[in-house]
Amino acid sequence: MNRTILLTAIVALGMCGSVAAQNTAAHSYVPPQGFVPDSATAVRIAEAVWVPIYGAEQIASERPFVAALSGDVWTVIGSLPTPSAGYSSLGGVAVAEIARQDGRILRVSHGR
Repeated sequence: MNRTILLTAIVALGMCGSVAAQNTAAHSYVPPQGFVPDSATAVRIAEAVWVPIYGAEQIASERPFVAALSGDVWTVIGSLPTPSAGYSSLGGVAVAEIARQDGRILRVSHGR
């Protein structure tokens, strides 16, 4: 008897999980231009990824950011500060590659 109840419960839970998975997939909206439709969105995503890695101060110093779409991949790069008295623009900038369709981070790097 206990075995029958346990088996019935397992089957019922499995069916509920399957139905929930089907409902989730059926109700998931994907925008026609993907989740990263424009350069402003790509830049915001890149900043959200860079700040925990490189620090807010470093990333803020690399503004403005430039985002370019090639195929289905956004490439976002920072800008070197303009040279001023006593300050050299040697170094590198943050780079991120982001999938337009689903927002996956494909590559993150920072030049030195």
